[in-house]
Amino acid sequence: MLTAGSRLTDPEGFRAASRRGRRAGSRSVVTHLLPPEGTQVVGVSGAGSARVGFVVSKAVGTAVVRNQVKRRLRHAMRDRLDALPAGSLLVVRAQAPAATASYPELVADLDRCLQRVVPSDAMAGEA
Repeated sequence: MLTAGSRLTDPEGFRAASRRGRRAGSRSVVTHLLPPEGTQVVGVSGAGSARVGFVVSKAVGTAVVRNQVKRRLRHAMRDRLDALPAGSLLVVRAQAPAATASYPELVADLDRCLQRVVPSDAMAGEA
């Protein structure tokens, strides 16, 4: 589970990350990453840890399936939160194939997307 400080909950943050963030897509997920310098323009606090929000539409399935996909994505992001630049906003949007994807497939798609949107200098700073 993500801590309260790591969750993106305000609509303005979702909107900003989705519209102006770097985008990468795969079969089951699409990610939008807004770096810390972009969050200040919107008026969203860029200080602190990265925040992650999830969008799982009705196209994914019933409420039970959508909640299961959300839980899997939250669990996968918990271990990957440190790879994101501090103060950035990440929106993870589930596609319809996420409903039938196994957990390893979902994680592989998420990792592939994160590799594309996270700046390489941020990843080098972690090592």
